[in-house]
Amino acid sequence: MMQSHLSKYSQLIKNEATHLGFLFCGISKAEFLEEEAPRLEAWLANGYHGEMKYMENHFDKRLDPRLLVDGAKSVISLALNYYTDQKQTCSDAPKISKYAYGVDYHDVIKDKLKRLMEYIQATIGDVHGRAFVDSAPVLDKAWAQKAGFGWIGKNANLLNKQLGSFFFLAELIVDVELEYDVKPTKDHCGTCTRCIDACPTNAIVGPYIVDGSRCVSYLTIELKNEIPAAFKGEMDNWMFGCDICQDVCPWNRFSVINNEPAFKPNPELLSMTRSDWQEITEDVFQKLFKKSAVKRTKFIGLKRNINFLAS
Repeated sequence: MMQSHLSKYSQLIKNEATHLGFLFCGISKAEFLEEEAPRLEAWLANGYHGEMKYMENHFDKRLDPRLLVDGAKSVISLALNYYTDQKQTCSDAPKISKYAYGVDYHDVIKDKLKRLMEYIQATIGDVHGRAFVDSAPVLDKAWAQKAGFGWIGKNANLLNKQLGSFFFLAELIVDVELEYDVKPTKDHCGTCTRCIDACPTNAIVGPYIVDGSRCVSYLTIELKNEIPAAFKGEMDNWMFGCDICQDVCPWNRFSVINNEPAFKPNPELLSMTRSDWQEITEDVFQKLFKKSAVKRTKFIGLKRNINFLAS
């Protein structure tokens, strides 16, 4: 394909991504992630993935998108804002991460990616590929960084100077060549250590290195066994996920409120009191979290978290 076509198609894809509500769309060449390989290897060797054994699987696929999609040539990275300034009204109620206040982001983003893929096929022609939302062996942050959306901060989140870090990342990996964004963003964390200092369980064991097995999000969502007693009184009342390392990040003062109707916080969830949560029944759980990411913990998991915080 001629360079002018590559440029034109890439621009059309970016315009359509904006039209679908994405904050960012950047495109990288589908190739082996050389810099990430030793980092991922060391992270796994240190056991920082805890019980997330799936992180050990598909090591090669995590580092090379061409092993995920036949003939892959381009990785289209996308970001969707979920920031809200609404909060839970009861100050001593167990806390839920902002990203779970509305409809499950997997469903919202998958739908947008499907529409973007259909647009690409209608515009360019015979294009094949796969959509990824946080559920397959893809290193989202590495690809978004490569495409110029931001840098990976000391809390291991992707940060953007203009917009902070309250956004979801997703990808379309396609078998068509496009024009690539080749200007990764410089690191703007500087000497700041706010995220490291604020983490209640000391999960950020060094700048840019998170021991996942100590992270409150891991303990409340990924961990299927009992939460270790060592974390009693250390979890700052978080029962599903944790926003601390993002809330304290200076770049998040630039976060803008999302305009995605599906992410509108559920008022019933925000108004629950401490005793409402402690007395929650399976019926209320099913009703409250019918379309929510919180379903991942199942009733029994959320109840375990609430009881752990209360004990």
